[in-house]
Amino acid sequence: DTVEEILEHRPIQLRLWLKLVAWESRVLWILSGTSIIAYLFNYMLSFATLIFSGHLGSVKFAGASIASVGIQGLTYGIMIEMASAVQTVCGQAYGAKKYAVMCITLQRAIILHLGAAVILTFVYWFSGDFLKLIGQTESIAEQGQVFARGLIPQLYALALICPMQSPRCKETWTGFTMKAFTGIWPYFKLTAASAMMLCLEIWYSQGLVLISGLLSNPTVALNCLSICMNYLTWDMQIVLGLGAVASVRVSNELGAGHPRVTKLSVLVVNGNSMIISVVLSAIVMIFGVALSKLFTTDSVVLEAVTNLIPLLAISVLLNGIQPILSGVAVGSGWQAWVAYVNLVCYYVIGLPVGCVLGFKTYLGVAYPVHWTA
Repeated sequence: DTVEEILEHRPIQLRLWLKLVAWESRVLWILSGTSIIAYLFNYMLSFATLIFSGHLGSVKFAGASIASVGIQGLTYGIMIEMASAVQTVCGQAYGAKKYAVMCITLQRAIILHLGAAVILTFVYWFSGDFLKLIGQTESIAEQGQVFARGLIPQLYALALICPMQSPRCKETWTGFTMKAFTGIWPYFKLTAASAMMLCLEIWYSQGLVLISGLLSNPTVALNCLSICMNYLTWDMQIVLGLGAVASVRVSNELGAGHPRVTKLSVLVVNGNSMIISVVLSAIVMIFGVALSKLFTTDSVVLEAVTNLIPLLAISVLLNGIQPILSGVAVGSGWQAWVAYVNLVCYYVIGLPVGCVLGFKTYLGVAYPVHWTA
């Protein structure tokens, strides 16, 4: 309330404004630190697996890549983004001090996630047929199916982990209740909107990997794009952590009736995210090619990665804005509107343009472009 009152008075002195920014940044990193670490450690399992796969041979690396980035990425997107509805409901309930609502919402989320895990199990099991259906070579599809089937137990772990809340908030857990089975349909509609909004973002990247397997040299294309997508995903884990906190801060402050503090939170989290993205973009430009040797020693793949690194660095830089704004949308309950925006930007404009450049020109995934004079 004190911060909201301070922000009501205009103009605000520069020194006071800087103190408020520092205060909000401190809150941001206290909340996001553990979230970012959790995202990074969750991703390290897939990252390390692909590193080992890369040294088993080009075809096995391509199969593991298309299963990990394509199949697993698609289903992981559904799980993690269904859970974003928990952020919306629980965040606003916490701000309004309605702690019992948080307990019921968590249990509803787990029920829906377990149901989704059962359905997605069939996607993993028959992933080879799906990959062949969309035009992947038989060898890559077979290796991808072997890899995907081994990931099935992870689905059920995600179903329990994704919606979980911190046990430190003792007042939010009132025990198991049958109320979790009531009101499932309204919550499902919010969950579906949340999943659609953010899955459209995540599936775009996974779709690029699947489509790259249809190019003239699918093994090199898949391996090159998989390595670059791994770099982009490291940045995404950090930005997703900040986006989750942006969602929490926005929903908490809106629930508490503090619109000016909400605006301050949005400005601060975007500023922090852009600083991080600039640093990570520079790291990709400087060390990207050298780090690629962790995955493979194939000179053709390494050359393709070298050609793609400058574009990747630009993507990392721009990636610091959009996921944060999505987190703000989740906290505000605007999932449906953002889903329409993502649909148009990614799938009506972005993906068709990419397909034309990749298949109808000489560019492919990474045509040798001279970036320096």
